[in-house]
Amino acid sequence: MRSIYRGLAVVAAVAVGATVIVLALPSGPDEVVAGPVTAPPAAPASSAPASSAQAPTPSATPTPTSSATPTSALTPTPSPGASLAPGYTAMQALYADPRVPRLTGRVKRMALPRPARRLVKDTRTGLAVPRLGKPWKTHGAAPFTSKQVLPAVRGGMLRGMLVTCPLPIMEQRSPRDTALLAARWTLNHHPKGSKISWLASQRVKTGWMLVYRVKYGKHSSRAAVVVMDGGMSKPGLAFVTVPDSQRKRWRDIGRVVSGVRVLG
Repeated sequence: MRSIYRGLAVVAAVAVGATVIVLALPSGPDEVVAGPVTAPPAAPASSAPASSAQAPTPSATPTPTSSATPTSALTPTPSPGASLAPGYTAMQALYADPRVPRLTGRVKRMALPRPARRLVKDTRTGLAVPRLGKPWKTHGAAPFTSKQVLPAVRGGMLRGMLVTCPLPIMEQRSPRDTALLAARWTLNHHPKGSKISWLASQRVKTGWMLVYRVKYGKHSSRAAVVVMDGGMSKPGLAFVTVPDSQRKRWRDIGRVVSGVRVLG
């Protein structure tokens, strides 16, 4: 009997010790039971705006592509008929114009008649030109500063005219080059598609004179320009043209170029 009580006492002591061990494990609020550490659950994908996560970051400086061609590398092309093509001097544009051939040494001087005595005076250019007799007559000058014309030909669109005005193009260092540019400018007063061929070229007092043929289709005109310094802010221009329908008056062109003079 004694042995039975002793056994019960041992069992009770073991039970009490176990209870003490269990109660002693969580001894304070800051202690945790050792065990596998698990990461906190990831935030739901919907908790952050999808656009902020996927939006690309803009670049502060755009990156040039290798295929871009620098503007300075582009070569401008002269435009026939234009007074001055971009990127070219006035003379380069002239030489690129197929309507105007080079003025070579083969173009000779011409014999000029005596200057006319009767004159039309143009105070805006500082020049005087011959007053041509009948059938020539004075006409409203605009947009020029003086003008004489031949009577209109029935069925014809062109008629002879002699005009003066301040130089309408860029003056060059050489009077010869200035006259070349002036002759090219006169193509604005001839039919479309007109081309020049030179007949005479020579120096005149304070300027230069050119006589030329203007060809357009099956027809042509004779024309001339005289560029002369009349003492104004710009040189003066005298321009005369006569179509082949009035070819009997071609002789008047020589009278014009020989008679242009400075007022004084």
